[in-house]
Amino acid sequence: MLPQSTVHKILELGSSRGADFAEVFAEDSESSSIDLLDRKIDSINSGNSYGVGVRLLYGDEAYYGYSSDSSEEALLKLTENLAQAHRDRKPGEASPFKQEQVLDRHAVRVDPDRVPKGDRVDLLRKLDARVRGYGDTIKQVGASVSEKKRSVLIANSEGLWIEDARNYSRIRLSAIAEKGAGPQFGVESPGVLGGYEFFQELDLDKLSESAAQSAILMAGAGYIEGGMMPVVLGNGFGGVIFHEACGHPLETEAIRKNASPFAGKVGQSVAQPILTAIDDGTLDHRWGSLNVDDEGTPAQRTVLIENGILKNYLSDRIGARQVGVPRSGSARRESYRYAPVSRMRNTYIDRGPHTVEEMIASVDYGLYAKKMGGGSVDPATGEFNFAVQEGYVIRKGKIAEPVRGATLIGKGHEVLPLISMIGNDLDLAAGMCGASSGWVPTTVGQPTLKIDRILVGGR
Repeated sequence: MLPQSTVHKILELGSSRGADFAEVFAEDSESSSIDLLDRKIDSINSGNSYGVGVRLLYGDEAYYGYSSDSSEEALLKLTENLAQAHRDRKPGEASPFKQEQVLDRHAVRVDPDRVPKGDRVDLLRKLDARVRGYGDTIKQVGASVSEKKRSVLIANSEGLWIEDARNYSRIRLSAIAEKGAGPQFGVESPGVLGGYEFFQELDLDKLSESAAQSAILMAGAGYIEGGMMPVVLGNGFGGVIFHEACGHPLETEAIRKNASPFAGKVGQSVAQPILTAIDDGTLDHRWGSLNVDDEGTPAQRTVLIENGILKNYLSDRIGARQVGVPRSGSARRESYRYAPVSRMRNTYIDRGPHTVEEMIASVDYGLYAKKMGGGSVDPATGEFNFAVQEGYVIRKGKIAEPVRGATLIGKGHEVLPLISMIGNDLDLAAGMCGASSGWVPTTVGQPTLKIDRILVGGR
């Protein structure tokens, strides 16, 4: 990707200008997507991206620059410009490279490049037909496949030289249904860190049924009266609330700036003893998994909360040093255009002892938020507002009528201790997470769980 001689010159130059640490991140990526809307191919896109990022650390100060020009002359000039403010520093030198071997937990079994584009189009048409098979209530169907291959090189002044390849495959299926009270939608969008085998092994019937039935049920739904009430929160993408309202505040990017309600609380109780939360970058073929992070640290399993006690933060090099914790293999970036910061990978609340039926039966009146939609959160305060994609009233311990338009409102660190029951039906769901280092693939997840009280927005 880049000659070792060129990379070493860049790192030597940064070190000679007094940098405590110098790093090169080179990336070559290919992406493609096909979109189908109402039985017609709406778009076919493909693209390539290549570039190099250079980072110099001077104590707690970081300088980052990037270029799509990979010539030695351009990259040395970039490095020189980054070092301009520190010409008076004592010069150092870069260590010789020691090439690290990557253990690939997510090997591709079917090379996407060997599969004709027509196979993808056939897949989308099959999904469209299956969703429409649920009746005339379905007014619109959209489906898309997206694939990306990233080849990266990470080298630094400590002698690290590591190369890694990452293949992403994802599908998105949406259905819009209407019964006279306005359109409602159902969406499914699974993805993996893997090759075309993902598409070949998809359960098309299950995927289509989930999207179609959710849209149809909500199209005929009424509204819930808002207020404080118990909520049973569905598994899988229900974990987006923990991800946004609690996961981001557990990253050292927030902790080191004292912009988190969890700062300084390691070892303290933050939830009931029933709750354990984990961020695991090693899960085979999961959408948010990694072999190594974008600083070259091997992926690992990080227990964030154990039996209600805060145990760890998610860290990158800078955050680990400033907060005083080990590196967790959580440094991530969208591309070479971004410097890495601590980010989540596969983040989930672990299994508990309860059944969904037990949780529903424990509620006299409340909301069953079976599927969650999008929302917003303030990472500094943990305050969130999330839409419920598919919801039902719980009345006298039983699931009653469907309701649309509900929202869940609260603060993550305040809601966490109110989780009193956790199911044994853990599920994970793919998503994209945006932060200061761009958009990265992440997985959210949880079993079904019960929140004793939370503000529900309704009509």
